[in-house]
Amino acid sequence: MGLGLKRIRTRPYAPRTNGKAERFIQTALREWAYAASNAQSNERANELPRWLHEYNFYRNHKMLQSKTPVSRLERVVNNVLSLHI
Repeated sequence: MGLGLKRIRTRPYAPRTNGKAERFIQTALREWAYAASNAQSNERANELPRWLHEYNFYRNHKMLQSKTPVSRLERVVNNVLSLHI
């Protein structure tokens, strides 16, 4: 790929290697899925793109020295931005 991305697989049920994924799931459940009571699940699903945008573009992360995940990209490409605007 032009961006130099590669897939990294982890062992299932291994907290040491799945820690970041597990932490993301906990955060998503706390801040998105159960943060507000929604009458229907489609209301919650409609809120997901907004929450993901906030999480990746504006929310500071301790593990990233209080930077945002998108700041780790060497260059922001148009198709990445268009997914979250």
